[in-house]
Amino acid sequence: MLDLINGAAYVDEQLVPIAEAKISILDWGFLHSDATYDVSHVWKGMFFRLDDHMDRFLSGIDRLHMSIPYKRNDLRDILIHCVRATGLRDAYVEMICTRGIPPSGSRDPRDCTNRFLAFAIPFVWIANPEKQKEGLHLTISRFQRIPPESVDPTVKNYHWLDMVMGLFEAYDRGAETAVVVDAMGNLVEGPGFNLFAVNGSAIMTPARGVLEGITRRTVIELATEYGYDIMLQNISADKARTADEVFVTSTAGGVMPITKIDGRKIGSGTPGPVTKKLRQGYWALHEDPRYTFKVEYNSGQR
Repeated sequence: MLDLINGAAYVDEQLVPIAEAKISILDWGFLHSDATYDVSHVWKGMFFRLDDHMDRFLSGIDRLHMSIPYKRNDLRDILIHCVRATGLRDAYVEMICTRGIPPSGSRDPRDCTNRFLAFAIPFVWIANPEKQKEGLHLTISRFQRIPPESVDPTVKNYHWLDMVMGLFEAYDRGAETAVVVDAMGNLVEGPGFNLFAVNGSAIMTPARGVLEGITRRTVIELATEYGYDIMLQNISADKARTADEVFVTSTAGGVMPITKIDGRKIGSGTPGPVTKKLRQGYWALHEDPRYTFKVEYNSGQR
């Protein structure tokens, strides 16, 4: 019997323990970061907004001139199978399509056989619930995000080196995470998260050069329902530093407060009321059947 307690991966149409999942070193997804992916999650045994994640994933595959040998329902079944096999009630669930490997001697991407992989592992946090009580310390990085004219940020990708360098910059400054900027110095996004700034009843988030995150979408929908004014606009460093509240959003943690930027307190230096309300509303949606469905686990699983 396979030991899948630490996660399971779907590779070459077989389910394997996560530690045994492999791709070739010649795969262009590895050599050139020529891939797209998406990440959904399971919380308390329920998938959250899986259809929206699959929509974005399938759209990205098409826009990158790739294909997978599965219909939509097949993809859904594979992801459920990965989760069910592990028995995980709180899981981080990733689907990937790489360019694959071309025939020997070819450098033509049209010659590659695209490759699909998926996996489920224990839930991943950018900031765990304990850390979220006090909030994160963010650095505004000097590193610029790859411009959208070069790489479409709405197709989820592994072009993260700018953000990884921003993380090291943050660590060197005593902070915990970073947001990178565009060519004009406006805040864009961070490693795995979108950013929001709050002033009164107005909530701002960058409109351009960002991944249009599913958690970002959920927060925009919630904020609109709660009567806040959503403003898709540039956010300068000064706007962020003088905001009443700042928070970030991600599948890997939901709505997470930023309480310091570059060593300076944001607002009172504690998570603000708007952030708290949106955070509570976000997790409440995980029990809403409009957005969730239950994983049917095998009998006897933990």
